[in-house]
Amino acid sequence: MKVETYLFGQIDVAPEKVISFPKGLVGFESNRRFTLAHEEGKDGPDSFTLQSLDDPTLAFQIIDPAALGFNYELVLSNEESALLQAPAPTDVAVMLVLFKQEEGKPSVTPNLRAPLVINLKARIGLQKVMEVLRPNITLSNLASAV
Repeated sequence: MKVETYLFGQIDVAPEKVISFPKGLVGFESNRRFTLAHEEGKDGPDSFTLQSLDDPTLAFQIIDPAALGFNYELVLSNEESALLQAPAPTDVAVMLVLFKQEEGKPSVTPNLRAPLVINLKARIGLQKVMEVLRPNITLSNLASAV
């Protein structure tokens, strides 16, 4: 299917590249079909664009939390596991949505409390909103000991 996007112009999305979010994303519940896009020529991009197929003007920048030094240890509820079709841990990707902190400032922040959990084999995902954030954080390249 051909989709006209704001960032990439017209893109061709094969059916096997569609990721379904049955409950949508927080604040965008009516958008349930997405695809991942990235700049041409980038073999291993640091971030991706999660492009809505339901609203061509809607796209989110997402990033692997490991690229930012975060390691999530998530526990899925029975309902979440069923929604994701009971994936094996190796079939799951966890991604963070990036957003602009304040208008006028070039600051971009990851949404740590609501990561995306995607079953890569089944191409189905959910946004896991957490009441309490308990990430295992790894910091590297510190100039001095803390």
